[in-house]
Amino acid sequence: MTQRLSLLATLGTATAALGACAPAGEVPEERGETAVYQGVSTILLDTGMVSFSVAMTGAKDRTDVEAYGRCAAAQYALDQGFGFARQVRTIVRKEGRTWYGDAVYLISASLPEGLRTIDAEVVATECEELGIPTS
Repeated sequence: MTQRLSLLATLGTATAALGACAPAGEVPEERGETAVYQGVSTILLDTGMVSFSVAMTGAKDRTDVEAYGRCAAAQYALDQGFGFARQVRTIVRKEGRTWYGDAVYLISASLPEGLRTIDAEVVATECEELGIPTS
């Protein structure tokens, strides 16, 4: 009888452990999938206010998508002759394996007020070092 209970306990534990595994064929993205940056769409909303729409696969989480938008904003600011930007907002969503980001930034020649400011030259350099495209 003790042997049967031990066997049942072992089978129960094994079944629970198998139930926690991902179904066959599914590999979570965080298992080393390479990030693929699918481009940036830029829309001038108002003087100095710009929207950046980005798309990518292989992101670990929303912070990768936010970084892609930040890199696009930094390069855009530099291209327009400005040195700084301030994040207004970033919306991130995921559809299937593709992540989408919609970021809005204010660009300016001097450091703007706010908590989410970036020095465009510094950020563009960091993006290059990290392999994140800026356009």
